Amino acid sequence: NHTRISEFILVGFKSHPGSQLLLSVLFSTMYIVTVVGNLCMILIIRMDSSLHTPMYFFLENLSTLDICYSSVITPRATLAFLLGKRSISYSGCASQMFFFSLFGTTEAFFLAVMAYDRFTAICNPLLYQVIMSRRLCVLMVMGSYLSGCINCTIQTGFTFSLSFCGRREINHFFCEVAAVIHASCSDTLVNELVMLAVCGSIIVGTALVVFISYGYIIITIIQMPSAESRHKAFATCSSHMVTICLFFGTVFFMYAQPGAASSPNNSSTISVFYTVVIPMLNPFIYTLRNREVKGSLKKQLKR
Repeated sequence: NHTRISEFILVGFKSHPGSQLLLSVLFSTMYIVTVVGNLCMILIIRMDSSLHTPMYFFLENLSTLDICYSSVITPRATLAFLLGKRSISYSGCASQMFFFSLFGTTEAFFLAVMAYDRFTAICNPLLYQVIMSRRLCVLMVMGSYLSGCINCTIQTGFTFSLSFCGRREINHFFCEVAAVIHASCSDTLVNELVMLAVCGSIIVGTALVVFISYGYIIITIIQMPSAESRHKAFATCSSHMVTICLFFGTVFFMYAQPGAASSPNNSSTISVFYTVVIPMLNPFIYTLRNREVKGSLKKQLKR
C-alpha cells in the first residue's frame, strides 16, 4: 500500500561516476544563468517606467514564474548528481510534482495570455489601452495561476492515490507525473486517461488561443501598407513566437499524445529542455530580440 512508502529512488540519467560531476556543474550553471537572467529582466522592467505596459507586465510575471519553475527541479537534481543521493521522500516527491505541475500549467496559460495581448496591440491598436486595462491584466495572471492550481491538484491527487509496493524506482531525475504513474503497482489506466484528458485539453486549448491570435496577427501584418510598419509589428511578436514554439513543441510531445504516461523512459532528455533550458533561454530571447529591452538595458548600464 502507498501509505507504507517512505521514499522513492530517482534513477533517471544513470551515468558513470566520472560524468556525475560534469552533470552537476552543467545543471548548476544553467540554474544560475536562469535565476540571474530572469532577475535582470524583472529589474529592467521595474526600473524603466517606459516598460510599464501590459506586455512587460506579463513578461515580468513570466520571468518570476521561470525562476520558480526551474527552482522546483534543478537544485534537487544538481545535488543528486553531485552527491549521488537519488532518494526523495514520499511527501517530497508529492510536493515536487505539485509545484512542477502548478508552474508548468501556469506558464502555458501565460503564453496564451501574452499571445492575446499581442493580438490586441496589433489588430486593435486604438482600443489597446482600453481593452488591456490593469484590472484585466491582473485577472488574467490570477486566472492562469488558478488554472495551474486546479491541474496540479488533480494530477497530484490522482497520482498519489495509487499504490506503490516496497522501495520504488522512478525512471526520471524528478517526480514527473508520467514517471511516477509508471512506477506504481496499481492499474493506472484511469490515471493515464485523466492525464491525457486534462493535460491534452490544457495544451490544445492554450495552443489554439495562441495560433488563432497569431493567425489574425499575421493577416493584419501582411495588410499593413509600409514595410517599416510590418517590420516593427513583427519585431514585437518574434520573441514570443520563439518561446511558444520551444515550449509547446516539447510539452505536446510529453503530455498531449496517447501513451505518454505508459512510456516515460525516453522523456528525461526532453524534460531537461522544458524544465531547465527554456527558462534559461527566455531572458536572452526577449532581450536580444527586443529593441525596447535592449535600449532600457543600455540606459541602466550607463546610469
